[in-house]
Amino acid sequence: MKRSSSKSKECTFNAEDGYVRMFLRGRPVTMHIPDQQKESYSVDHKVALPDRKLKLQWVYGYRGRDCRCNLYLLPTGEIVYFNASVVVLYNTEEQQQRHYLGHNDDVKCLSVHPDMVTIATGQVAGNSKDGKLLAPHVRVWDSVSLNTLHVIGMGVFDRAVTCVTFSKSNGGTFLCAVDDANDHILSVWNWQKEKQLADVKCSNDSVLAAVFHPMDANLIVTCGKSHINFWTVEGNTLTKKQGLFEKHEKPKYVLCVAFAENGDAITGDSSGNIYVWAKGGSRISQVVSGAHEGGVFSLCVLKDGTMVSGGGKDRKVVLWDHDYKKKADMEVGEPLGPVRALAEGKPGELFVGTTKNAIIRAAFPDTLTPIVQGHTDELWGLDVHPSMEQFVTCSQDRLVHLWDTNSHQPLWSKTIEDPGRCAGFHPSGAVLAVGTMTGRWLVLDTDTRDLVSMHTDGNEIISNIKYSPDGNFLAVASHDNFVYIYAVTESGRKYSRVGKCTGHSSFVTHVDWSVDSQHLVTNSGDYEILFWEASSGKHVTNMDVVRNQEWATSTCTLSFNTFGVWPDGADGTDVNAVCRSHDGSLLASADDFGKVHLFSFPCSQPRALSHECGGHSSHVTNVAFLHDDSHLISTGGKDTSILQWGF
Repeated sequence: MKRSSSKSKECTFNAEDGYVRMFLRGRPVTMHIPDQQKESYSVDHKVALPDRKLKLQWVYGYRGRDCRCNLYLLPTGEIVYFNASVVVLYNTEEQQQRHYLGHNDDVKCLSVHPDMVTIATGQVAGNSKDGKLLAPHVRVWDSVSLNTLHVIGMGVFDRAVTCVTFSKSNGGTFLCAVDDANDHILSVWNWQKEKQLADVKCSNDSVLAAVFHPMDANLIVTCGKSHINFWTVEGNTLTKKQGLFEKHEKPKYVLCVAFAENGDAITGDSSGNIYVWAKGGSRISQVVSGAHEGGVFSLCVLKDGTMVSGGGKDRKVVLWDHDYKKKADMEVGEPLGPVRALAEGKPGELFVGTTKNAIIRAAFPDTLTPIVQGHTDELWGLDVHPSMEQFVTCSQDRLVHLWDTNSHQPLWSKTIEDPGRCAGFHPSGAVLAVGTMTGRWLVLDTDTRDLVSMHTDGNEIISNIKYSPDGNFLAVASHDNFVYIYAVTESGRKYSRVGKCTGHSSFVTHVDWSVDSQHLVTNSGDYEILFWEASSGKHVTNMDVVRNQEWATSTCTLSFNTFGVWPDGADGTDVNAVCRSHDGSLLASADDFGKVHLFSFPCSQPRALSHECGGHSSHVTNVAFLHDDSHLISTGGKDTSILQWGF
């Protein structure tokens, strides 16, 4: 008996039995073809690129958890900051964002030139798809046109660029950078000529800030773990004078440095003290002890010469007069976290960045309005509202946010007891289910965010949670290799377990329901595709029962309609998620290289063509089209960012 088979790089088509077989890490994956496509199917057919392209429209969140001095107001009225590999220019009055997309991995530092147009941003060493290291470097760019002007330090920096700063007094000719090498090399550049002028080992300990003196282009102040150093640039050498604490308490960390109008340097430290260092010297001339309880994370001298400081442990923003006497203070609420960065806004206004990745618009005595919020830990959970312009995210930070895609703000946020991993809306939109890292899952009322129901299945990660299209069942997929099926009554308020799908030999990764709510299809960590009867959880082995089944969603990364997303030589973990548009024309994928891809659907030929978009800086964990296909939402794992894409 002759089998017709067309071979394309390890992907085979068996016409007689109607299946395609591909290989992932040497394991065969068999996908059955619907009857009406069997006759016309060819493995070599090339599907055209989708006619629509993704355009980054909004970046949710801000990187405050481990970066500093990264929030500034530009003359355009935009604040500039970064998250993942995107530098965001956000006009808060007009609710508009623009994005600088020149970086290919995490941005770690930012400086605005005295001309208030030119910006320098430094990034970490990245990884490209083929495993090559992408060198850490500094990009200098124009904040009006978003054009890259200069790329500095390719092949010079080690690990990451952690501090970058323009000189202030000589027209901003110099740029200083500190990298993350063991010795934390401090280098000075003529950035317009892309030429290094001098470099020196700065410190074995971490360096948290490096700033040029505003009145002396040859003086740089660096601070960090138990040190403050004053560096003089002479030709191609840098000479160091250590700051002397003498009889004053020597802090564990000098956390930040700013300059008074008269040229004095001002530092904030981990003991809560503010020290003033007289201009040109390396000695303390004035002390504000106990300025904050806990560390002083940020200092900002305002245009009128007064100063604002931001506290870690006490979450306070304090205003000081010209003589360092306290004039006023206000406290950032615990959910938004300690103060990380301060920037002067319009007269009487401040912008406050926090370590919980929020940005707040503030004004004394007590106005604090959050304008940017985000997650602070690994992010996987995402689902879109069935009928409104809303989506839900949940992360290992134990926060669940319900977002509005027009205002880009959370409609509500709720802290749950366990780290979150996945989420799913009931088709009515009235409730949503959240799966956690501990085997516990809960149901929340979408309007009131009240807890409606709580259950535990196993004690491992709940990787996926999904209601059937008719709303009568809930599938709970676990890392314990099982899928638990619940009957759902009272519009999502009552749950009783009716089945348990047993048969996978590895953790369950993805679940899709059939349109008629009768069947489920699942993928697992060892690349199996299994089918199940919903009402009983029984394993369906007869392919004729499910071969022509219509699926309500296409989120399984292994299926006949989606397998084209896998790149050549793919490791089975390279693609984390896929999602079909509701009109059935597009398929989006989330990969391990920080990229979101857009394919035509169905995607049933090997190595299909796609539009590729960057912005995330770690593995992209999830993608979902809004109910009307107007936007695509993607989530980043370690980078904790949420990106909203238009077409």
